[in-house]
Amino acid sequence: MAEIDLNADLGENSPDRVVGDDASLLAIVTSANVSCGYHAGSPEGIRATLGAAVANGVAIGAHPAYRDYDGFGRRAMDLPSAALQAEVEYQLGALAGLASAVGGRVTYVKPHGALYTTIARDRRQAKAVVAAIKAVNPNLTMLGLAGGVALDVAREAGLAVAAEA
Repeated sequence: MAEIDLNADLGENSPDRVVGDDASLLAIVTSANVSCGYHAGSPEGIRATLGAAVANGVAIGAHPAYRDYDGFGRRAMDLPSAALQAEVEYQLGALAGLASAVGGRVTYVKPHGALYTTIARDRRQAKAVVAAIKAVNPNLTMLGLAGGVALDVAREAGLAVAAEA
């Protein structure tokens, strides 16, 4: 029987910008793409979302983005590969630390917004993101656009992949 993973982008609230009802969504989703802080959220709010995900048995995914809080991570950026890799590593490490602090663990990565759409077609940036994932935790699954370049790059690098419909 086919299974459907229902996921949502969460952990994006902060005191100055509330964008969703994480508690309600965590009661129905099976996985949560949790902000790593660059496009939205605050450390305290992200930690609370992670704790609620653990309490609800929801799988935790890292949702890294370009450093674009004002644009909510929706503005494309052309960062040098080394800079992009370091920024994604930083975000993955921060989220993994917060997840561990509340008894959870990150199991996959789904880039956010403009980063997600850029790496679906830009091999150079996809390679930087995949290199970051491998450097931080090569056991993480890469979740991306079906048919996108990023999933090809991740497969070639030996990462597990999951395609989003």
